[in-house]
Amino acid sequence: MQTLSSTQIAAFKAVRARLTAQERARVDVASVEAVDPAVTAAPHWNFDLPAHAADRALGENATDAMRRALVATWALELPGRAKAAALPGEVMELYPYWLDRMAEFLTAATETDAPYDPDHWAKDVRMALVLSVPGALTQTIDLSSPMGPGQVVRNARDGHGWSQLVAYVRAQGWKRPWLEVHTESRQLADFNEAGWDRAWATAAAICRTRPALAGMIGSSWFYDPPLETISPRLAYLRLNPLKGGAFILHQGPAPIHSERASASSPTRKALIESGEYTPSSWLVAWPRATLIPWAEQRAAAMERAA
Repeated sequence: MQTLSSTQIAAFKAVRARLTAQERARVDVASVEAVDPAVTAAPHWNFDLPAHAADRALGENATDAMRRALVATWALELPGRAKAAALPGEVMELYPYWLDRMAEFLTAATETDAPYDPDHWAKDVRMALVLSVPGALTQTIDLSSPMGPGQVVRNARDGHGWSQLVAYVRAQGWKRPWLEVHTESRQLADFNEAGWDRAWATAAAICRTRPALAGMIGSSWFYDPPLETISPRLAYLRLNPLKGGAFILHQGPAPIHSERASASSPTRKALIESGEYTPSSWLVAWPRATLIPWAEQRAAAMERAA
């Protein structure tokens, strides 16, 4: 991706054009003032902090229309930011798809003046500022996330094994940043085995260009080991990384995990409501030392198959 398409440019400009002149002026000021605070906040464990920085720059009484226009303003500048970030081809080739989806989402919401869901707002700010980048058609990748030692020690102390601590120490995971994968609920075309393998391979490509990275992490209820029997079609989400050299850490149950685990499966919902299954979140950590070789073997196998 060198430039935006004419359709994308027209869509983003149309989102801005719906504002009054005074509102556009506030957005233009915020588009400059929010960048440094958002970039500074991005490596924090709190995913939403860049969006909070954008809200502060927009000021009091900012509307969702102004938020959409701010994302559109940054989207118009995105090719330059992506080029400056020196991202690998595996990321760059995904941008046209993601920018099309962003333009469609902003356009539809602008036409209906729909509320801007806080999670979507947080994700769009990060994407437009190249703080998170495309990993596949459904997955995004944060370019810098922390992974402190506390949860690794708790995992071992709570009886889930000490080998994870050894792997964490070898990866120097306490002092090196990690990539972090997220699922984009607005577009689930790649929520399948091939799509997830592509996301991990994209992470490996980023790691090759950024030696300081420790690897990639991701946390979710769908890494929960009991799903291997409860929802065997999801087993690949945990097993493929583990087979490739990743390790997992137990993070525990919470109402949000039960809510999400029951949302798309009557079977899981029934088990959760009966008390037979309580979903837990697990963190998957795939160190670069095993992630990159796995991706190279995957690429070689795909070439042979082709």
